[in-house]
Amino acid sequence: MAHIDYYLTTLSPYVYLAGTRLEEIAARHGATIRFIPLDAGALFARTGGTALADRHESRKEYRLQELRRQSRKAGLPLELRPPFWPTNGAPSNYAVIAAQAAGEGDVGALVHGFGRACWAEGRDIAEDGVIRDVLVQAGFDPGVADRGLLMAADTYASNLEAAVTAGVFGVPFYVVGEERFWGQDRLDDLDAHLSEQL
Repeated sequence: MAHIDYYLTTLSPYVYLAGTRLEEIAARHGATIRFIPLDAGALFARTGGTALADRHESRKEYRLQELRRQSRKAGLPLELRPPFWPTNGAPSNYAVIAAQAAGEGDVGALVHGFGRACWAEGRDIAEDGVIRDVLVQAGFDPGVADRGLLMAADTYASNLEAAVTAGVFGVPFYVVGEERFWGQDRLDDLDAHLSEQL
C-alpha cells in the first residue's frame, strides 16, 4: 500500500487550492496520508526561499495572477487579499496535528476548511472560535485542539526538522518514498506516479 507524507500549512493559498484532490487520489490508489503541518516561513528560511514581503514586485504581481488563474481552474473562490492574512498560523496547524492524533473526523476536510475560512470566507483562522467551528464542520470534537495543545506544539516544531531532512522546501509538498512533488499543480503527476505511469 502506498503512503503519502503531506507537508502543509493551513495559511497557504496553494494548500487551499489543492482542495480535496489529494484525498481523492489516495482513495483511488488505496494510499494512506500523513498530514504534516509546519511553519512554512521557517521552512523557506531554512531551505533558501524568499519571504513574500522580500520578493521583487514582479514576483508579487505574478503570484496574484497565478492565484487568480488557479482559483478559476480549481473552481474554488479565493480572495486575493483576504482580511486576515497573514495571521498566526500556529493555532490552526496545532489543531490539525491534535485532530489527526485523535482520529475521529476527516483531517483532509479540516485542512481544507481552514483554507476556505481564510481565503474564501474572510475569517481569522488564529481565533479560537473559528478553529472550533472548523473542527466541528470536519467532524471533530471542538475541544480536541485544547486537549492536544502541548503535544501539537512539540510535533509542529519536529515537523519542520522532518521536512528539511526529507528535502521539502515549500508547501503543499507530497512525498511518496523517494519521489517528491511540490505544489498543488503537481497532483496529476502524483496520481500518475501512483498509477506507475511516471
